[in-house]
Amino acid sequence: MQPPAGPTPSTAFEPLPHRRSRPAHWVITAATLAAVVACASLVGPRDGTAAASVPRTAAPDARAAHFPLDCGGRPVDIVRQATADLDHDGRPETAVVVRCDSGGGTPPNGVYVLAPPPAEGRPPRVLATLVDPAEKMSVAGLRVTGETVSATLLGYSTARVPRCCPDLSRNVEWRWRDGKFALTALPVAGSV
Repeated sequence: MQPPAGPTPSTAFEPLPHRRSRPAHWVITAATLAAVVACASLVGPRDGTAAASVPRTAAPDARAAHFPLDCGGRPVDIVRQATADLDHDGRPETAVVVRCDSGGGTPPNGVYVLAPPPAEGRPPRVLATLVDPAEKMSVAGLRVTGETVSATLLGYSTARVPRCCPDLSRNVEWRWRDGKFALTALPVAGSV
């Protein structure tokens, strides 16, 4: 006759040896936790004095900038913005997508990079124009990763294509090189 499958009634409710906590386990856990807390307190300043000693420049405020955009008296609409130190000068720049506020329709977008103002109380300056609204494109996305500004540009193959429905799309990147932003068009999906 075979023994029954499963645990025998006498051992069915006894904890397994590796599941029993012993005083040594609690001492090791407490010592590890104390070491983590001690290391965390040594890593950074508690009162913020070390962080305050490094001068930090605020990112340029796109709402305060004057864009080279003729909106015929209408306000400028800020569509997207992202901030990073794109030219490695230790100060952040703001990449921004703007358009004229039209109340409807799809006005062309402009993509600009703003640098911090030259003096206190002055507006940020336009460091670069990446997409000029005269090109009549829309920008579906804007991302800043490290020193790269990337976007998806939407355009029109002919003047007969309605402004609501762009029929061309291209992913592009700009990188700071030799004192200016260099454009790279990424491969089109399905190309070799």
